[in-house]
Amino acid sequence: MAYHLNSFDALVEQFRKLPNIGGKLAQRLAFHVLSMSDEQARAFADAVLDAKRTIHYCSVCGNLTDSDVCSICSGPKRDRGVICVVASPSDVIAVEKTREYNGLYHVLHGLISPADNVGPSDIHIKQLLRRLESDEVKELIIATNPTVEGDATAMYISKLVKPAGINVTRLAFGIPVGGDLEYADELTLTRAIENRREM
Repeated sequence: MAYHLNSFDALVEQFRKLPNIGGKLAQRLAFHVLSMSDEQARAFADAVLDAKRTIHYCSVCGNLTDSDVCSICSGPKRDRGVICVVASPSDVIAVEKTREYNGLYHVLHGLISPADNVGPSDIHIKQLLRRLESDEVKELIIATNPTVEGDATAMYISKLVKPAGINVTRLAFGIPVGGDLEYADELTLTRAIENRREM
């Protein structure tokens, strides 16, 4: 006869709904939550509820924020002539960690993917075009992943924007730092060759 605790199973099931969480990891997380003190568990639950209540999308770029306009869009030292287009808010965090980019962002909240019935009208391309009506924007950096969906989205946006005279660039892709050529796949090597630069 199987051993079941309904509330434990329900907790495991909630963790399994999170991305990249399988059954065993969900179970470990559930055991960890149960080992917390009441105060720790309450703080954990309160943090989740508070984040859901207060965090929403920036009215300008679509990034996560707890105010109407995010701190990047409202930052006085940001370069307003450059917009980096990304697929999700997590991509904004990745670019910001480099501390090399000082422009603005636009979050698409997805990529064009006909296989998944996601077309241009299902992501935030119209909002991007509205932002580009300002004479201030001189360059659009498309920072979507080097996948079929990422490339399709980049090409689509580029074709829409180039006639307006805005410079459209794409992030370079290739061999990662510390990577070995012998282990790189053909597509990665092709990208590295295409994106080579003078030394």
